[in-house]
Amino acid sequence: MLQFPPDDLLACSRFFLLTDEISAPADFILHRLLAQKYKASKGSKVIVLSTSSDLDRWKTLASKSNINLGQLATNGSFIFVDLLNEAVLPISEPFGNAITRSLRPLYDMVETELSVADVDNRPLVILDDVSSLAWLGFSTLELSRFTRAVWAICRKSNASLVCRYHILDPAEPESLFQKLLQLASYHIEVRPLASGRSGAVSGEVCMHLGPSEPSPDLHLISRQAAVQYRLTDIGSVFFEKGTSVGVL
Repeated sequence: MLQFPPDDLLACSRFFLLTDEISAPADFILHRLLAQKYKASKGSKVIVLSTSSDLDRWKTLASKSNINLGQLATNGSFIFVDLLNEAVLPISEPFGNAITRSLRPLYDMVETELSVADVDNRPLVILDDVSSLAWLGFSTLELSRFTRAVWAICRKSNASLVCRYHILDPAEPESLFQKLLQLASYHIEVRPLASGRSGAVSGEVCMHLGPSEPSPDLHLISRQAAVQYRLTDIGSVFFEKGTSVGVL
C-alpha cells in the first residue's frame, strides 16, 4: 500500500521544511511522523513546539495509533511546548511603544532537552509553526536565526527537525519561506488540488530536494507525480495521482 511519509524519512538527521495551505493543512503529516518515530523506537525523544494544536489534540490523535503520549511525557520521552503561553515566550522590557518577545528561552529549552537525549535513537523536533510566530510579531531575521540555531543543535544531537510553514499565496513566496528553504534538506509540500476540492481526494503531497542537501538519499516526488491523499475519520489514505475513484 502506498504511504507517506516513507519509513526511512527520519533515519538520519535532516531538516524538513513542511509547507501547506489553508485548504490543505498538513497536520496529518506531523501526526504520522510522530507515530512512525515512536513505532520505530519508543525510546526516542520527541519535542513538539506548537502554536497550532493543544496537547489534548496531540494525545487524542496519537491514541489512534496506540501511542500513549501521557505516559511518554511522564518518562521524559515526549516534550510538548505551547508557544502561545506567555511563560514560554516572555515579554521583554518595552522599548518605546514596542513590546518584544524573546526566543532565547525556547532555544535554551530545546538545547537542554537534546543534550540529555539518546543520540542513537535519533530525536525529533517539530516546530509547528514558524509562520504563526511571524504573525505574533517576530521578524524574519529573528525567526530565520532561531530556526538555523535549532537546526544546528539538532545536527549535533543526531536529531531531525520538521518545520511547518503556512503558505498564504503560492504565487508570491514570502522572504521568511525563502530563508527557511535555503536551510532545508528536503521540502515536503502539501497542496490542494489544482482543479478544486473533491470528495475522493483531499489534496496531494510532493517532496523536493532542498538547497542544503547535495544529493537525494530519499525518493523525491515531483508535482507532476504527486502522491494524492484522502483524509478519513481514522487517518489518511494515499494513492498514486489520478487512481482514486472519482478523480479524472
